[in-house]
Amino acid sequence: MTDHNPLEPVRDNPTVESPDGATAQLQLFHAAAPRAHLLWVAAMGIAARHYEPLARALASRGVTVGLHEWRGIGSSDHRASRWDNWGYRELLAVDLPASRRALTQGTAHLPLYVGGHSLGGQLACLMASLGEPVAGIALVASGAPYWRNFSTNVGLAYVAAPMLAAICGYLPGRRIGFGGREARGVISDWARTGRTGRYAARGVAVDMEAALRRQTSPILGIRLADDWLAPASSLDYLLDKMPLAARDTAVLDADDLGGQKADHFAWMKAPEAIAARIARWIP
Repeated sequence: MTDHNPLEPVRDNPTVESPDGATAQLQLFHAAAPRAHLLWVAAMGIAARHYEPLARALASRGVTVGLHEWRGIGSSDHRASRWDNWGYRELLAVDLPASRRALTQGTAHLPLYVGGHSLGGQLACLMASLGEPVAGIALVASGAPYWRNFSTNVGLAYVAAPMLAAICGYLPGRRIGFGGREARGVISDWARTGRTGRYAARGVAVDMEAALRRQTSPILGIRLADDWLAPASSLDYLLDKMPLAARDTAVLDADDLGGQKADHFAWMKAPEAIAARIARWIP
């Protein structure tokens, strides 16, 4: 048996139980000499394990990373169905706080950053706005889904997806090529923002838009040059909802990614440049 390299990240996969009994693994990558935590939220339909290369690259740069698992995806004990449904309320008020506690347990003295990819980045912003303050927010290929921010006609999706989810009891994302097996409550909340440009969720009494306007944690926004799913207009629209937060933005292209196409998902195969950019941004 080979000895562990003390400079390599140590991986741990604790099972996290939310207050309502839902469970999922939190994939932890401990830096050898940590200077910060980062709680990372995946894109819709993407299991946390797919961000392991990013987490390892960040941990090697002194940032302990916790990869949060979406309810209904990957290691989660739930699966969306007509009888098992949830929305942003459960994700923001129940699941993410449980992962936050698990990530910072025993090392609460370290600053906590939150971040995410695509819809995960939006949830990271909402988490920072609605809960305890964080040291900063890191966004990759993210932005608000408001239909006016896109050159393509995405508005139909914000009508069709909730209708299909209502008929099936969940959105069969794998079959239609969008997302995973998604709870109809999540799709309803997501589509509402897409249609109106405003964040709101069933069961959440707090004014999310007002909370975003009060959010003061600094934000790093990394955009991919070939990413039509998160164009500059979409990212700017999300950042403009948080006028009190200092912002730092960057655009990466294929050269930055070692030849890998700089689109919404391909960067996950070559995340070194993005990890380096996030690590430099974290003091």
